[in-house]
Amino acid sequence: MAKQVGPARGMRDFLPAEKRRRDDVLATIQRAYTRHGFEPIETPAVEDHDTLHSGLGGDNEKLSFGILRRGLEAADLSSVADPAELADLGLRFDLTVPLARYVASHHHELPEVFRALHVGPVWRAERPQKGRFRQFVQCDIDIVGESSTLAEREVLLATASALDDLGIEGYQFRVNDRRLLAAALSAAGVPDDRHLSVLITLDKLDKIGVSGVLEEIETHHTGAFDPGPLREFVERASKPVEFTASAIAEVMSAPEELADDISQWVDDVAAVIGAERFVFDPALVRGMGYYTGSIIELAHPDSGVSLGGGGRYDQMVGRFLGKDVPAVGFSLGFERLVDLVKPVDTEENSRVALVYEEDVPSGDLVRVKRELVEQGRSVTLVRAKKNMKSVYSSLEDRGFSAVGHLRSGQVVGDIDWRPLGQSR
Repeated sequence: MAKQVGPARGMRDFLPAEKRRRDDVLATIQRAYTRHGFEPIETPAVEDHDTLHSGLGGDNEKLSFGILRRGLEAADLSSVADPAELADLGLRFDLTVPLARYVASHHHELPEVFRALHVGPVWRAERPQKGRFRQFVQCDIDIVGESSTLAEREVLLATASALDDLGIEGYQFRVNDRRLLAAALSAAGVPDDRHLSVLITLDKLDKIGVSGVLEEIETHHTGAFDPGPLREFVERASKPVEFTASAIAEVMSAPEELADDISQWVDDVAAVIGAERFVFDPALVRGMGYYTGSIIELAHPDSGVSLGGGGRYDQMVGRFLGKDVPAVGFSLGFERLVDLVKPVDTEENSRVALVYEEDVPSGDLVRVKRELVEQGRSVTLVRAKKNMKSVYSSLEDRGFSAVGHLRSGQVVGDIDWRPLGQSR
């Protein structure tokens, strides 16, 4: 008996129909982003180990796949406490860290304000489960070099265009700002050195609820500060907030000019795509520690998870370049998005199967196929069999729209085309 083989755990194969569907969705996204002025770039799947573990990737660094140095021997492995010490390379776990390295590497060749479109697979040593894979595709856009909130405006407009082109309805952008969160925690008496750990707990509000967040805070921070004011903030953060500067300033205990900064750029985008697309979320944190300002998450009523996210990270590129460079980015969760897109026939019924008899000369066959391709059809050749019923069924299942029969001596105009549903 043949051994059953499949892809590595957490990885997937895609049959032709699903691959075409994924490519169609990806092409739609890329067209939308290109129309908004974003330029495609490509980075290697493999980066230096030190680049990936520079402290910018948060918990994702712990999920990276390392590549051990070549030429290692058993003695090398026994000489270290952690085999990761012997890794000099690794698979990228996101596209943001490679982008920061890319900008630092090529800053002399790039425009002062650079709009990047970055698409490709990434790898994380996740525990495989529904909706989580060890290899998946990310679709990122980033604006590097723009310090004003024009960058936020452009990124959100472009993302909305991509979602609209895909036919996604009912999506919303949840918005917050790391500076507002810092103001809220400081006003609640949380010491600066406790901000990060409290934010990690606050980020779980939609999963464990108010009581769970408060219990975890009191468990981990007993005696460090008076939990009363923070408890009041968590209670406020769990309720809807009007998207106005005054309402945001009140719930976040922040200066109104800071709240006005976020409400202004959201108002501008909302005037174009609709105010119903935006929600202010006082508890939105996003786990990546590199965010320095706006943070955004894409939500959809038919999905219980985020479909994408991003924000401003003004200090990441500087870690590689030696000077701060403002940047704003957004990443679409491609794998989750594909499931929401309604299948459409983007090839306008152009995929056809040409069934040929044994006596058709090979020269005639390739000539006829070339003529059909030049007419704009996508043509697959199929050898005729005595019983064609299973062949027709397979072709229909694979997305072919029509079938034609070519016999010896025929030309393109002689082919009788029939829709596959009528060919059985």
